[in-house]
Amino acid sequence: MRKNIGPKPLVVVGDVLLDEDIEGVATRLSPDACAPVVDVTVDRRHPGGAGLAAALAARGGRQVTLVTALGDDPASEAVRRELHGRVHLVELPLEGTLPVKTRVIASGRPLVRIDRGGGTPGEPDAAVRDALAGAHAVLVADYGRHTAGAVREQLRAVAPRTPLVWDPHPKGDDPVPGARLVTPNAAETRALCGGDDETLRAYAARGTELADRWRVSGVAVTLGDRGVLLTRPGAGTPMLVPAPYRATGDPCGAGDCFAATTAAALADGALPEEALQRAVAEAAAFVSAGGATNPALWRTTPPAPPEESAGADAFTLVERVRARGGTVVATGGCFDLLHAGHVGLLESARRIGDCLIVCLNSDASLTRRKGPGRPLNRQSDRVRVLQALGSVDAVAVFDEDTPQNLLAKLRPDVWVKGGDYSVQDLPEAETLREWGGQAVVLPYLDGRSTTLLARRAAAVAGSSSRAEAP
Repeated sequence: MRKNIGPKPLVVVGDVLLDEDIEGVATRLSPDACAPVVDVTVDRRHPGGAGLAAALAARGGRQVTLVTALGDDPASEAVRRELHGRVHLVELPLEGTLPVKTRVIASGRPLVRIDRGGGTPGEPDAAVRDALAGAHAVLVADYGRHTAGAVREQLRAVAPRTPLVWDPHPKGDDPVPGARLVTPNAAETRALCGGDDETLRAYAARGTELADRWRVSGVAVTLGDRGVLLTRPGAGTPMLVPAPYRATGDPCGAGDCFAATTAAALADGALPEEALQRAVAEAAAFVSAGGATNPALWRTTPPAPPEESAGADAFTLVERVRARGGTVVATGGCFDLLHAGHVGLLESARRIGDCLIVCLNSDASLTRRKGPGRPLNRQSDRVRVLQALGSVDAVAVFDEDTPQNLLAKLRPDVWVKGGDYSVQDLPEAETLREWGGQAVVLPYLDGRSTTLLARRAAAVAGSSSRAEAP
């Protein structure tokens, strides 16, 4: 049975922006200038910067408090509306207007970004100190607008006793001494230290230099597809945490996702190395799912905590998630012997939406697919093992050779398969199109399969029997 241990409270401190994405199609040039004409199809606005980081950290029901500067301008009001019910706001006064960053995107490619607004944060009050006192971890999302500087003394006081993650900015404030992790990206690291060498050795030297300069416990340099390089003060050996796969999609917001996941993992008691591994995988899944422009991130009603769905049957769970505007994800298979490939697929699939349903082949269905001697584990055991995984919200069993009939009843928004398939080759893809669903393929760990495990076990058993024979 799944343990209902809730995620621990987290405080995010930093600069909120209002991000605006104007998407469209450009097929012609303007007659009065050599510039593309964009026919707008979508216009989205959502909190960016520390606002995005806080919203991402709050997924799954975590209690998140956002300490930021907001004013009386329309952009500040828009941010308040989007974050209402998701995070608790502790506001500093803002002298000026909230920054607005507008991207114009044509056929998936950014054409131009327009920056407007800006202000100065005022002095914090006792509510900031109280919020930080109750945090299990603190994330500083610095976007160079000096909210972190306004709260610096309170952050300095909390750093020795509470895990603090600082996502820095070249124009922002230095991390406070004693921060657990600082997470600059490659470009920020080069800007802070100088030099254009992009080898791992160069980034390790820069990370160590920054850790010594700032007097922090560790610097984790994010390197995109190469993963994350963790360095410590002094001459310690750096550790590379590779990306689980090459993520394709809009990378906007990936750094916020990485930092938020790192801080959340530390709040729940993870070691820094464990937190970074979780964050790298989460950031890759975030980019693959569409990044900050993914509409599922900004539903009218935020997803409920996972405890609400624990133990619920698949159909009841789907109704609950769909009623609050969430995204239902489903995947399927035999899962006869659960292995690392299964676990990786299920974890990645769960990150795409608000719940994950596993469509499981019954014992009879599995025997028809795999032949005599299978299943190795009976249906009830396979269901119990899957339900014990934190990534799985419910299991639904089907007796047919394929899950098409079950899918027609569940009507998930996304169907996930792992391996070397193409979406066009998936028989379930046509079924999903009937109600506007989407089939996707996620990378699968090579060399992991139930059949290989069974053969290996049989070979070992055979060798042991021959060795014991008189």
